[in-house]
Amino acid sequence: MTAVPAVADAMAFLDGTPPDVLVSDLGMPDEDGFSLIRRVRERPAADGGAVPAAALTAYARDEDRVRALAAGFQMHLPKPVDPADLVAVVASLAGRGG
Repeated sequence: MTAVPAVADAMAFLDGTPPDVLVSDLGMPDEDGFSLIRRVRERPAADGGAVPAAALTAYARDEDRVRALAAGFQMHLPKPVDPADLVAVVASLAGRGG
């Protein structure tokens, strides 16, 4: 697991080995999680553009879920999230769910 504080850092991290799963907050300084996922999805799949992604956020309205999914996230997890649920979502996105 690698944690980064901002969109620019996440994009720099993707220049290395793309992660198995991306979990991002939607509310971040400078650029938000919507910007991050749009930028990620613009990349070729081999460069991380197809990485499975979940939005972990305090933006919990139905409209927020729809917007997150439309932007390119596969899952929308409103905070607070149960740790076991988060583990299950990450495992599922990584293709390791049961």
